[in-house]
Amino acid sequence: MSPRPRPRLLLLAAALLGLVLGLLPTATVPAAAASPAAAQPRAAAAAAGTFRNPLNTGPDPFMTHWNGAYYLTTTQGDSIKMWRSPSLGTLLTADPVTVWTDTDPSRNRNMWAPEFYRFGDRWYLYYTADDGIDEHHRLYVLESERDDPAGPYHFKAKLTPPNHADDFAIDAGVLQLGGRLYLAYSGINQYQHNGLNIAPMSNPYTVSGNAVALDAAGGCPEVREGPEFLYRNGRVWMTYSACDTGKPDYQVWMMSMPLTADPLVPGNWQQHQGAVFSRADDRGVFGPGHHAFFRSPDGTEDWIVHHAKTTSQYTYSDRTTRAQKFTWRADGSPDFGRPLAMGATQDLPSGDPGSGNYWINDDGRSSGPGGVTYTGSWNSGTGCATQCFWSDDHWSDRAGATATFSFTGTRIVLLSVKDTGNGYAAVSVDGGPEQRVDFHGPIRVGEAVQYVSPRLPYGRHTLRVRVTGEHNSQSRASFVSVDRAEVYVN
Repeated sequence: MSPRPRPRLLLLAAALLGLVLGLLPTATVPAAAASPAAAQPRAAAAAAGTFRNPLNTGPDPFMTHWNGAYYLTTTQGDSIKMWRSPSLGTLLTADPVTVWTDTDPSRNRNMWAPEFYRFGDRWYLYYTADDGIDEHHRLYVLESERDDPAGPYHFKAKLTPPNHADDFAIDAGVLQLGGRLYLAYSGINQYQHNGLNIAPMSNPYTVSGNAVALDAAGGCPEVREGPEFLYRNGRVWMTYSACDTGKPDYQVWMMSMPLTADPLVPGNWQQHQGAVFSRADDRGVFGPGHHAFFRSPDGTEDWIVHHAKTTSQYTYSDRTTRAQKFTWRADGSPDFGRPLAMGATQDLPSGDPGSGNYWINDDGRSSGPGGVTYTGSWNSGTGCATQCFWSDDHWSDRAGATATFSFTGTRIVLLSVKDTGNGYAAVSVDGGPEQRVDFHGPIRVGEAVQYVSPRLPYGRHTLRVRVTGEHNSQSRASFVSVDRAEVYVN
């Protein structure tokens, strides 16, 4: 979903997260469409290594694995960026490539929900943008200059069904069925201001007919958005997000129809009752949605990538990108399970070469070489529960108190709780200059990315976190929290 409430809601949009930090290989083989081999029991060896979410600090993710690498986009607002990594475990520290900016004032603001698909030997990147006025959001498509999802791209077209030529529209997805293409999106219809619509396309950049509206269920009245497709067991499964992404009840619902049916006939779509992916309070996961699907590198596993939050408060901040594997039920429908807690250890996708990264917990436990030592006065405990890795953390507001991680690798990422009573820390690597980092957050959220180190020569290093005893004007206190570190080795 887009990073702001809908026009019928009266809240202001929150700013996008600003921390540092393909699907379809051909026009006739949709991503996540199961081949006969893919439907057989998994025979591949276990993935070499593990990973933990988040994969990115942005919302509205779309990802594919192509030609030996994962490619990921998330909503950034003023540009379209892409992250590339050979392993899922190193996406968080991958350096982004800016694949698109625009000087046209009618479409260079509020760029949301980019998605990219391969047709022939070119990639087409679909997105929404406006001129700074939300109601002016429209759909656009870029075309790559070569066979590379990271571009470069040039502007190709505006996507406008004739019966909605000048109407609000966001969240483009492409349905491929029977050798034809269809544009699915969220926009104005008789059911919602943000309702599901499908229109025919004559090629990847031309809408060739009127859009039809789908009366999709969703458990709340606000929106139906972010349509995505799976193709398996003789059916096409359309999943979509419902409710407002600022709410903890943002969730995924589903419709389906036979692969041989006409998607432009609304009656062909069968509604599946109830959410298929929704909040898991006991795991600290709220508002999971705006998702996409990708295959493991060896093609034997199906995965969902989505954004979710670690707070139940109504907010558009704290939406981070996560991924987890899903399976299929005996009746042929996808089983997405329950969203996993952020920080839960998962096996890497089958065929992923492994990242070599490892974790260091705040209590000194580690899955690799290294640990953490403290000076000064620190508190520790398990009160943060699902908001923390291993359900524990350390915290202090005593100026001069330090936590020093020792590690062997090339980069380190510090994750911990942001809270209304947190203050500034001074962070330094290998005894170098200190960088001030604000651990404060307007709402309490868990496992936030607080700091990403620069790339370092491979070897032994230290990261020191010093409590300054200072805080910004919005904070109530000067606490600094330490939860875990992720260490990267390449």
